[in-house]
Amino acid sequence: MLHARSAHAVVSNGKAIYAIGGTGAGGAPVLEVERFDGRTWQDLSRLPGDGLNAPAAVAIGDRIYVIGGFKTTTNVPTDEVLVFDTRARTWSNAASLPAPRGGHAAAVLEGRIHVIGGGNSRSTLADHSEYDPRTDKWIDRAPLPRPKGSPAIAAFEGKLFSIGGRSGPGDFGDVDIYDPRTDRWTPGPPITPRGTAGAAVYCGTIYVFGGESQAAKKTLDEVLRLDSAGNRWILSMPMPSPRNYARAAVLGASVFLIGGNPTVGMSHSSAGSTLVERFSACVASS
Repeated sequence: MLHARSAHAVVSNGKAIYAIGGTGAGGAPVLEVERFDGRTWQDLSRLPGDGLNAPAAVAIGDRIYVIGGFKTTTNVPTDEVLVFDTRARTWSNAASLPAPRGGHAAAVLEGRIHVIGGGNSRSTLADHSEYDPRTDKWIDRAPLPRPKGSPAIAAFEGKLFSIGGRSGPGDFGDVDIYDPRTDRWTPGPPITPRGTAGAAVYCGTIYVFGGESQAAKKTLDEVLRLDSAGNRWILSMPMPSPRNYARAAVLGASVFLIGGNPTVGMSHSSAGSTLVERFSACVASS
């Protein structure tokens, strides 16, 4: 990338990947919004305000929703939802979150945005909120079975997968699966506990990348793949570079792992990195 980032958001709209927010050189906020076309990065816009760390972002068509986050490098959360039009390169606001949060995860399921977990300046959250772009309204959905910050998330086969996460010094290996038809969470196959991992739906399944183990005091290079039966995780080719805040996005036939930090315990003010690694596995895992 052009700018080092950690505790940032990464999103793909199928045409390009966008890197938004986070902290960079010296742990300072990164305001530049970068676009990656599969070959090169370019600065496309600037994030409104003074910066965000640990926001979430999703794409619906040509609109990118940047949801919540902590202000600059603090643990003071915001409820603001910013919308970036990738064609017009303009910013607007959507309806605010029901409550401020940062360190959460977001995914699009059946045209609606689901936001889970995260934290505020006092506690870790189990909150689960759903946004309908057609009505510009949020509603509450069934909360996570327990509060989790920095979980990974994936929308797969009509359901949401909440993967790992943490609260304070504790990491979780829970995988919880949400069915929107019943508004219920059920247990899925667990992983080794970790927070700040990345996840992507790729090659017809879910892959989980890296993250941080606070108990082991190390960043992780593990890549896990959900097996075809959906009842266990299988180790895949490890990442060349262990990292926390391992943001993953699919573009074309590959997953790109973007930014992050190799140092344990850097929280929301990491110096970040410009590192981008490309993962291709469909042929090997078919």
